Amino acid sequence: MGRVFILLCLAWLLSVPVSAVEPDEILKDPVLETRARTLSKDLRCLVCQNQSIDDSNAPLARDLRILVRQRLTAGDSDAQVIDFLVARYGEFVLLRPRFAPHTLALWLAAPILLLISIFVVFRASRRRSKELASAPVKGLSAKEKRELKKLLKQS
Repeated sequence: MGRVFILLCLAWLLSVPVSAVEPDEILKDPVLETRARTLSKDLRCLVCQNQSIDDSNAPLARDLRILVRQRLTAGDSDAQVIDFLVARYGEFVLLRPRFAPHTLALWLAAPILLLISIFVVFRASRRRSKELASAPVKGLSAKEKRELKKLLKQS
């Protein structure tokens, strides 16, 4: 019973989200810190690429977290901070890209491919059902009937 408890505790500890924000980065104002954490969860670490700067231990992620906090302390709005980082690093810094004309293909590619896939499967299934419906049904030959009777008698 004790081992199960220890394993459950370890599983719980592993499931708790880990943040790479270091104590010296945290702002004294809890409202600004909350805004900074919210923003940093939506910004991509340019080194790790699939982690937010909030989760990454990379030095560049730390620099970006500090930059976000500096901009917020200077009085920038959340949108101004995001615009500043996009102007400096490009839209790749956003974990969720904006819906804009230049990202239209990115946003529409998945739904279009899904619709095309559904259409192809639908057409293939209709063609297959038509082929099965039009195929002549042929009975067993005399030889096959004899073999079937033999097999049925054996069992």
